[in-house]
Amino acid sequence: MTSSKKIMIVFILNLCFSIIEFIYGNIFLSGAILADSIHDFGDAIAIGFSAFLEKTASRNEDSKFSLGYKRFSLLGALITSLILLSGSSWVIIENIPKLWNPKFVNYQGMTILSIIAIFVNGLASIATHSGKTKNEEILSLHFLEDILGWIAILILSLILNLKPWYFLDPLLSILISIFILSKATPKFISNLKIFLDGVPDSINYQSLSYDLKQVPHIKSINQLNVWSMDGIDNKIIIHCCLTNYNFKDECKQSIRQICKNYNISSITIEIDTSIEDHKKLCNTN
Repeated sequence: MTSSKKIMIVFILNLCFSIIEFIYGNIFLSGAILADSIHDFGDAIAIGFSAFLEKTASRNEDSKFSLGYKRFSLLGALITSLILLSGSSWVIIENIPKLWNPKFVNYQGMTILSIIAIFVNGLASIATHSGKTKNEEILSLHFLEDILGWIAILILSLILNLKPWYFLDPLLSILISIFILSKATPKFISNLKIFLDGVPDSINYQSLSYDLKQVPHIKSINQLNVWSMDGIDNKIIIHCCLTNYNFKDECKQSIRQICKNYNISSITIEIDTSIEDHKKLCNTN
């Protein structure tokens, strides 16, 4: 199953359950469940947008996007990350005052709905967990947040059935949100770095540069650009000078092998006659 189809299934599950949450939130007179239904509805919209971007990312390059559409998947991951970060931050801000002023919680309705929610979000998490794209990866983390949240609600509802410790509701919400922020923040930074054409975290630029300079007949590396379209498809552009131009084919073969060892799939090699010639042709100083 393609990643876009997986995300579309997840979108339908999330949208339907947010409607169920809204209905039962009114039946149980639970403001917490109603608030969560609004949160999940917003998530469903974001997931639907991600599904559209994931489908777009599978298109081949054309006259409008000569490098292809793979970066659209990364854009979806960034948008979902922002929703995850802002949502978790909002939960923390909203629940800190409730630690000193806890409110009554309808634990009976929470117990039933939390069991259903864990099942639904579990299916969504499984559907995206095995995915390879950054979009699927961040969506899987998103559903982990929901599963942990509903497990906390289930445990809380069972405790409240025995003891009226209503302060546990905001406390657990804050702890889960802090955990999600600790996971989502590094992923957001990593995805943003890729989106801005930074060197992928999986590639050691200094080590790669050193290995390339050790290739026989390489006189100098004049330009070395490494980036990724989506965190999976790594690309490189190399400009170099040789001590003997007659060995250019052997040098290119060695360079390609080194790049493949660094999991770089798209390799462009240009042999310069001199550093001055490279600067002149590339308009560098």
